[in-house]
Amino acid sequence: MSHKPVILVTAADLAPQALALLADHEVVFAGKTPTQADIVALARQHNPVGIIVRYSGVNAEVMDAAPALRVISKHGSGTDTIDKAAAAERGIAVTAAVGANAAAVAEQAMALLLACAKSVVQLNQRMHDGHWDKATHKSLELGGRTVGLVGLGAIGLRFAKMADAMGLRVIGFDPFARNLPDYVTAVDLETIWREADAISLHCPLTPENKGLLNAQTLARCKPGVIVVNTARGGLIDEPSLLAAVQSGQVRMAGLDSFAVEPMTVPHIFHGQPGFVLSPHIGGVTSDAYVNMGVAAAQNTLAVLARSEAATA
Repeated sequence: MSHKPVILVTAADLAPQALALLADHEVVFAGKTPTQADIVALARQHNPVGIIVRYSGVNAEVMDAAPALRVISKHGSGTDTIDKAAAAERGIAVTAAVGANAAAVAEQAMALLLACAKSVVQLNQRMHDGHWDKATHKSLELGGRTVGLVGLGAIGLRFAKMADAMGLRVIGFDPFARNLPDYVTAVDLETIWREADAISLHCPLTPENKGLLNAQTLARCKPGVIVVNTARGGLIDEPSLLAAVQSGQVRMAGLDSFAVEPMTVPHIFHGQPGFVLSPHIGGVTSDAYVNMGVAAAQNTLAVLARSEAATA
């Protein structure tokens, strides 16, 4: 019978490099797509000292099922699936693997931006169908245009560097960003709506910015703006975006995250021209998997070490 303290992982696996760091703990996996009820049951059964969150989330009920719980560690950068207020009330630390997937997500955002500007997906389909649209198709040139970033953390800045290298003017809104590189101009949201030829979202989802892109804000954007979202689906009011794409106010949308995930079937975006979609895999690369696992494990152990020192 193992008496090692338990770390619960809300997934079926964790990088071997991360598991090696957790060798002094018993690691319990919740499986591929755990529900909140599954996580509550496992918390009650194992009373973990730490939870590493990959899928689903952690609410107050999970916390109350595990009196030993000291840390909830996100395997990634977004902590919106964790009830942070409930954690604070119970003295449970919440950490995130900030920057661990920055390269992966920024590359996905750039891939979606280029796919939208260059009609990569549509032209590929037309070619496979036997068409040659050289005489009728014009791509959009991004060089010299303005990209507006909402969120200038590790991912937003990584994207900004690539955009700058491509000759895009980069403007960005982030009330918390300091010491920005000289190729990023800090602006307010109104300036982004007014001036951006493309908008890419790189901010966390909070109660304040839910539905940030909606009928009102999209109407204030430049006609033909491109919208890219690799952050959180809740930042966009989906029916408003559909209407804006259909009217031509938004030229194209490249989306890696959705209000409900997995994306509902059917969905209002299905079969709609003007949408390039991917299943929230921006941060899913072999390198990011290791980086996020290791960061999540290190963050967990750091909190547990502090908590042991405090009670010693």
